[in-house]
Parts: sequence; structure tokens; C-alpha cells
Amino acid sequence: MNAPDHARLRVGDWRVDPNSDQISRDGTAVRVEAQTLRLLLYLAARPGEVVSIEELLDNVWSGVTVSSDSVYQAIASLRRILGDDPKQPAYVATVPRRGYRLVASVGPWIDSAPPTTAVRPGVAAAAPGRRAGAWITTAVVVALAAAGAIIFRASHRTSASVAPAERSVAVVPFLDLTEEMKEEYFADGMTEELIDKLTKVPGLRVSAPTSSFYFKNKKVTVADIAKALGVTYIVDGSLRKSGKMLRVSARLIRADSGFVVWSDTYDRRLDDRLAVQDDIATEVTKSLQILH
Repeated sequence: MNAPDHARLRVGDWRVDPNSDQISRDGTAVRVEAQTLRLLLYLAARPGEVVSIEELLDNVWSGVTVSSDSVYQAIASLRRILGDDPKQPAYVATVPRRGYRLVASVGPWIDSAPPTTAVRPGVAAAAPGRRAGAWITTAVVVALAAAGAIIFRASHRTSASVAPAERSVAVVPFLDLTEEMKEEYFADGMTEELIDKLTKVPGLRVSAPTSSFYFKNKKVTVADIAKALGVTYIVDGSLRKSGKMLRVSARLIRADSGFVVWSDTYDRRLDDRLAVQDDIATEVTKSLQILH
């Protein structure tokens, strides 16, 4: 399928709107970084086909000198946004030694018209029995909705009254503060790598990546993020670049007081990005002894 870039698409359960750089599902819209959106559109133009890393570099990153690491990071970011599981993919499948394949269904997005209760000329009105059935169905739906609202409010009050565990932490997406701001994939990968390392610390509760990345690019206070995720501590950070050197800064914040408990910076050469992510994530995890 070779749809024009401006056309709205349906990819699986998602509505993809290139004009607004957004994808949406169930009334929730997510803004997608331009390069990630181009990747999704390119794969959507070849549903079911295996697309090699070289082809993605030539077309999605045309005119930009990047390595295959950029493709790996972009695929990881796309999967995270779509809520996809690489082990049981519903959207993007990895084909070992060959590339990637979009396995979700793809088609044009067609907005469905809202149902109307008006009776068209020449069409008989519903029989009394059918009207009664419709009334009963409506009553049941309203009752279920009311019950659901009551249950939600009760569960919300219960969860709000429970204090988060002392040894609990969330890693919010690291910020790309490089001059050209082309290291977002590395920043996201750094965040995911750190979450993965922290989950291996015995007795430490760590918020899942999907929950943490919900707050990406959102203006929310540390206290509100911690309250929403039910954690005591927040780890955030940023990255800057000078030539071939990368500086990653990280800090640990106690959410209820807003005090920085620990912070550090790490300078590394960008010879192997994945190795740098692993190295820094390991160092940060070792430094967070206060949570052990």
C-alpha cells in the first residue's frame, strides 16, 4: 500500500494522522517524533513485507549519516508508543538477520458516522416490543455505567490513601539537550536500559517503561508523577554532546520533599552507543545504594 504521507491511516487499532504528527486510539492521542512517524509510515507502505535495516537507513534517514543503532532505537521507541511486545508482536515483528515486518493490518482511516434515531420517510417506526427491548438495554447500560463509576471512585480513593513503598522508584524519560536534538532515540534507550537494570535490584519496586514514558514531553511536576505511579523516588536525567563525547547527567529525587538525594555525570565516547547505555545504566544503578 503506497498511501500519500498526508492521508490518515489505520494501523491495527491506531489512527495515524501525519498532518498532526499524532496517532490516537480509544480517544487518547499521542504525539510522535517526526523520525519515528516516518518509520511507521514507511513500514505501513509495505505491510507484511520484510524491510531491511539498509533500506530503512536509505529511505527513512535519507541524507542523514547514522548507524544501524538509530534503527534499533527507533524500532524500540515505536514499539513502546504502540504498546507492542517484541516477543509477541502485534505490530512490528523482527525477522532475524533480515529486518523488520509490519504485521498489523493497514488501511485508510474512515470516520464512522454517528448513529441517528430519526425515522426516514417511508420507514415504519419500531414495533412496541422492539422499543421496550431498546429501553431495557439502555437502562442496563446506564446502570452498568453508574456501577462502574462508583467502583472507580472507590478504587481511586483506596489507592490514593495507600502510601507508596519506601523502596520504589520511577525513571522518567531522559531529556535530549544536544544542540541539534537528534539524540532522542539514545535518550529513550538510556531510560529503558536504566529501568531494566533497576528491576534486577532485589526488593526494589520499579515503575514499568510504559507508565514512565506516558509522561514524556508532558509538563507535570515530580510530585504528581510520583503520586500517579505510586513511587517514592524519581530518577531523571539529560544528555549533552560535544564532538564525539557524550555527557549523561542523572539524579535521584525524593518526590515528597523535592530534594535531590543524589546526582552525577558520566562522560563517554560515542564509539558504541549500546555499550555506552549499558555502561552508564550500570554505573547509575550501583550509585543508587540509598535504595538498596
